[in-house]
This record gives sequence, C-alpha cells and structure tokens, in this order.
Amino acid sequence: MFKLKSPKEQNTEQTINKHALIFGLISVFLIGIGFSIITPVIPFLVQPYINDPSNQAIVVTLLMSVYAICMFFAAPVLGALSDRYGRRPLLLVSLLGASIGFFIFGIGGALWVLFAGRIIEGITGGSISTIFAYFADITPREQRTKYFGWVGAMAGAGSVMGPTIGGLLATHFGYAAPLYFGAIIALLNVVYGFFFMPESLDKKNRLQEIKLTRLNPFTQLFEVLSIKNLNRLLIAAFLLWIPNGSMQAILSQFTIDTFSWKPALIGLVFSIIGFQDIISQAFIMPQLLKKLSDKQIAILGMIAEITGYVFIAASTLLSTAPLFIIGIFIFGFGDSIFGPSFNGMLSKSADASEQGRIQGGSQSIQALARIIGPIIGGFIYVRLGHAAPAVMAIVLIAVAVLVLYRSKLVTTD
Repeated sequence: MFKLKSPKEQNTEQTINKHALIFGLISVFLIGIGFSIITPVIPFLVQPYINDPSNQAIVVTLLMSVYAICMFFAAPVLGALSDRYGRRPLLLVSLLGASIGFFIFGIGGALWVLFAGRIIEGITGGSISTIFAYFADITPREQRTKYFGWVGAMAGAGSVMGPTIGGLLATHFGYAAPLYFGAIIALLNVVYGFFFMPESLDKKNRLQEIKLTRLNPFTQLFEVLSIKNLNRLLIAAFLLWIPNGSMQAILSQFTIDTFSWKPALIGLVFSIIGFQDIISQAFIMPQLLKKLSDKQIAILGMIAEITGYVFIAASTLLSTAPLFIIGIFIFGFGDSIFGPSFNGMLSKSADASEQGRIQGGSQSIQALARIIGPIIGGFIYVRLGHAAPAVMAIVLIAVAVLVLYRSKLVTTD
C-alpha cells in the first residue's frame, strides 16, 4: 500500500496500476542481476582464445561494442513496435532472447561463439527502451522522475548482487557459471511476466501504423536529435555515455592489469556502483528533488563523475587501489543521480504515444556511444596507457556539462 501524503499526491498515486509497478520494478531488478553478473568474468572467458595477451583488452572491448552495435539497430525497432503493439509482447520476447544469449556465451568453445552470444543479447538489449516507456505509461508525469529514481534503485540492487554473485560463482564453479545463472534469471523473468505482467499502453494511445522510416535507426536517430528541446540533452548524454561505455568495457581488464585482482574482488567493485544507486535513491534523490530541478541534478551528477574519473586516473598513475575505490564510489554517486534525472527530463518532453519512439531513440544514441566508447577506450588503453580512458572521460564530460547547462528544455503538459 502506498503512503499518501496529500490530496494532490493521492490523486496521482491512485492512477498507478500497482501490479504493473511491481512487475516493472522486479523486471528491472532481475535485469540488473542478469547484465551485471557476467562483468567480473569476461576477461577470463576471453583469455583461452587469445594468443597475444596484449590484445586481450581490445577483444574484451570489442565484445562490448558488438553488443552496442546490435542494440543500436534494435532499440528504435523495439521502441516503435511497442508503441504499436504494446509493451508486454516486446518485453517478453526480448527477455527470452537475453536468456538465450547468456546461455550461448556460457557454452563458449570458440571466440565466435562468444560474439554470437553477445549479438543475441544486443539485439534483445533494446528492451531497455521499452522498460522506460513502460514506466512512462504507468506513472503520472509530475511523479515520473521519482519513479525513475525507484527504477535506478532497483537496478542498483540488482547490480549490487549481480557482480558479487558472478564473482563467487566463478570462484567456486568456473568462469561460465555466472552466464548460466544469468540465463536462468532472465528466463524466470519471462515466466513471471507471462503470468503477471499487465499491458501498460492503452489501445487508444497506440500508433495506428508503423512507417518503415521509424524502423531505420539512423532516421530515428536524426529525427530525435532534430527535436529542438531534446537535442542538447541527448548530445550531452552522448558525450557522457562514450567514456562510461569505455569504462564499463575496460574496468575488469583494468583491475586485472593494474592490481592483479580476481573475479570475486572485481565483482565487489562493480557492486559498489549498484550500492550507490540504492543509497542515492533512498536518501539523497528525495532531498535533491525538493531543492533542485532535474537539469541541476543531472549536472551535479556529471560533475561527480568527473571527480570520480580524476581519482581513477590517479590510482593508475600511482598504482594505488584505495584511490581507485574512492573514485568508483564518487563515480557511482554521480551515475546514480544522473540516470533518473535524465530519464525524467526525457520522458516529460514527449506525449504517451511517443514514449517508445523517444526512449528508443535515446537508447540508440546510448548504444552508439557504447559502440564508440569501448573501441576508443580499448585502443588508447593499449597504446597510451591505463589512465588514458579516464583522462578522455574527464575531457568529454566537462564538455557535456557545458552543453547541458546551456540547453533550454521544454516539457509537455
């Protein structure tokens, strides 16, 4: 039962389908576990198929990039299809595909099999845009940033458990065990959704037809960027997502090369970022929302990420693990408050029938950044040194702060 604080809040809260809200939050939690559980072990799974150890970081980042390439093409398609046929069928199919992708990656046996698993995961990874559209459907507009904060907290809870579970499973049962566990988690989510997930998009709000141009990721990308009140917001996010994608791709390899860490410890480090989501959404975001706008919160998060990257770069130059951990804590805080504020601004800029399109376009831009980020990050990591990706992040996010600061956002009524 929701705790209602005022008549105004009561009217908005009563419009929420509680079953839809519960399913959505559980889905995000399980997705958080499923996606994060494999991060501590990817370098160890790649290692048997690499002849030259110096190229291992590049192969690891390419595995991240191929996922993002597939997501780039899939996200606007899934978003448009969900606007036409509803969120439920698209989410179920996407979650099933993720389960299959995890299983294939776990089987391994050759490098191409690992890439095949990541391709399947990437194609279905576009379901994230549908998840955000789903929450935009079921939450009142004026309450949306708060509920996106809940999404961040649940994803954070899953991210806390995922890497830790993955590291422990790898330690006791082999490097492929986290992949199989992730496949089971995704499959359980499919079963739960099949029986309990309500459709969130009313038929009167659905698209009557889908034009082929809406299925073209490049057309979709340019159309979303052409929306005057969104382009600066998306450009700023793009500049932030490039280094974040680089860090996500290289972080496991970075801790192995710099500090000689093992999967269990790597998993704990990834868990810090998820833990920050929980703390921020439970204690910090409610206070920030009382005093700051979505835009101001996003900029605060970006500045925190810059500070975190400074500590990460310093930890590399000084070979000091405590500096790295401090940097991860600060980065995690910034990331935890940027995400819900960004998604709040984004969702408030479109009406109900366009949520899938806007969120799909956003995910395409994020996927494009996560194609570019890991490739650049892996290359400069090998060629310029282990601190290079963090230095790149400091520069790009500083530019992103300036872009977002000068933007003028307009929301729908």
